[in-house]
Amino acid sequence: MLYRRDLEQGRARFFSLMIERDLFGTIRLVRNWGAVGSKGQEKVDLYPNEAAAARALEGWAETQREKGYTDL
Repeated sequence: MLYRRDLEQGRARFFSLMIERDLFGTIRLVRNWGAVGSKGQEKVDLYPNEAAAARALEGWAETQREKGYTDL
């Protein structure tokens, strides 16, 4: 879970990443983002194996850190 706060504008945002397996064994990378306190938006990407999903997760996390998101 990553957060970004803009105190000047009074905004707080989140970006979460999670690797999961569905009931059929499909490996999914679930991204969820939005304003803190809201449900936010969700996007799901499918991957052939956990290693590929983990690489994608790290790539997304790095991209968001470059945008100012941080771990709490």
